[in-house]
Amino acid sequence: MKKYPAIIASLLLASAISFKADACTNVIVSRGASIDGSCMVSYAADSHMLFGELYFRPAGKWAKGSRLAIREWDTNKPLGEIAQAERTYQTVGNMNEHQLIIGETTWGGREEQVDTAGIMDYGSLIYVTLQRARTAREAIQTIVALANEYGYPSEGESFSIADPQEAWVMDLVGKGSDGNKGIVWVARRVPDGYICAHANQARITRFPWNDPENCLYAPDVAEYARQMGWYEGSDEDFSFRDTYNPLDFGGARACDARAWSAFNILCDGQFTYEQDGEEVTRPASDWLEYAMGYDLKGEMPLFVKPSRKLSVKDIADVMRDHYEGTPMDMTVDIGAGGNACPYRWRPMSFTVDGKTYVNERAIATQQTGFWFVGQARGWLPDLVGALVWFGCDDAATSYLTPVYINTSKVPECLREGNGDLLHYSATSQFWMCNRVANACYKMYDRMAPVARAAADSFELYQLGEGIPEMDAKLARLVEKGRVRKARRLMTKYSVDTAQEQFAAWTSLEELLLVKFIDGNIKAQDEEGNFLHSDYSGGIPKGLQYGGYNDRWKAAVARDNGAILEQR
Repeated sequence: MKKYPAIIASLLLASAISFKADACTNVIVSRGASIDGSCMVSYAADSHMLFGELYFRPAGKWAKGSRLAIREWDTNKPLGEIAQAERTYQTVGNMNEHQLIIGETTWGGREEQVDTAGIMDYGSLIYVTLQRARTAREAIQTIVALANEYGYPSEGESFSIADPQEAWVMDLVGKGSDGNKGIVWVARRVPDGYICAHANQARITRFPWNDPENCLYAPDVAEYARQMGWYEGSDEDFSFRDTYNPLDFGGARACDARAWSAFNILCDGQFTYEQDGEEVTRPASDWLEYAMGYDLKGEMPLFVKPSRKLSVKDIADVMRDHYEGTPMDMTVDIGAGGNACPYRWRPMSFTVDGKTYVNERAIATQQTGFWFVGQARGWLPDLVGALVWFGCDDAATSYLTPVYINTSKVPECLREGNGDLLHYSATSQFWMCNRVANACYKMYDRMAPVARAAADSFELYQLGEGIPEMDAKLARLVEKGRVRKARRLMTKYSVDTAQEQFAAWTSLEELLLVKFIDGNIKAQDEEGNFLHSDYSGGIPKGLQYGGYNDRWKAAVARDNGAILEQR
């Protein structure tokens, strides 16, 4: 890999402010790219101030003239109210009963494009749209209509939008407060058989202007930029990203690098994409220096074809990535400490001897509130096909539990109001997953694999046996018209599975405490029983010590060897 020390130093200083510590990551999978024909969206809601819980809104019918209060999703600040729809659909988290899924990542944009008087913040756009739209195209239209009518007070956003047939990526940003209420936007359909990823950087550059089947946009998307003096060229040369969210070092290294890493994993290091009507394949490494922010002149493909058909497990595991096996691998440098911990506490940059450096921002991160993989499964009735795999906290040390969207209630461990960031709850999945994650951080290379193995075992069982068997039972009931029984059964399965796995995670946290207390490692037999002395069941046998890796030991020797050296 080439080195550009002078350029890097100046880029770091100039763009350190653009590193978003609370940034999110999405992967979008088209129907033809999945192993089972489902469209999928993954989302990690990575905010230091976001609690992990599963939002539940039953379907409703509303009297004419009803109003809906709008509160800002990030802060709960009252923003105003809008006209309520006469009918709303049931939503669980970021999915609705018609198998519509919406995720997002925030990318900022120009400060003057925020409408301070607007009502529909980005979170409200998501959750209100889920209550009103049945398909991805309807969702795009609803988002635009709400933002244009009521104003958009948030920063620039990329939305992931999918239904059982189509998957879309949408970039949008406001028009400011000077009489230009509404948004400029562009949305592109992910080609069947392809995937997309975005992570807090606008991804759509140039786009087709005469292909409504695959590309939709605001009529004034380019003209507005011309009026503002931000663009002078033709429509054909117009790039949404370059105009409204120009790429800089921070946008590449802290944001697009995550999209690159997701592509790298799911494409096995080879990007296949369309160029001038033909498929082209190039090594992922061709975009490595672009992703790392060293060379911004290239342009990473918006859509790539994965090297294999993808499962929920493939996407879930991508959300656990720390750049392992790449030059940005967070487990190998001295910042990982003596036990390969792939986390760096905030802020995102630091200065030493007048030089500014950055901490990597990987897909998996400690401040995740919740994360999910949503599945829109068109071969099943909507009642059965709408399924979200939902988790809390750091994806790398937590699990995804399946929840049918047409459930009658959500599990207690995921219920809204069951704890928050300032109030611990012993029955909250968010708090228990945090207990496991924060335990692992102290001796990550030893403890995290135990948590990961437990998550893998649960997810693989649910994907291989639990959910397929339940799907079959539910589909038969729906076919016979026994919808109420189907809903009771899916509710029981969603709740019982989540609560049983929560209990298992509670036991896991206890196991981690006992097994790894004080840096020791207690031996276990093949069945998981602790080995003990021949004379006492409470005295460990085969006790080991965790120690530190060689890189850490060498660093300590360099730092304080004169004092620590044995003589």
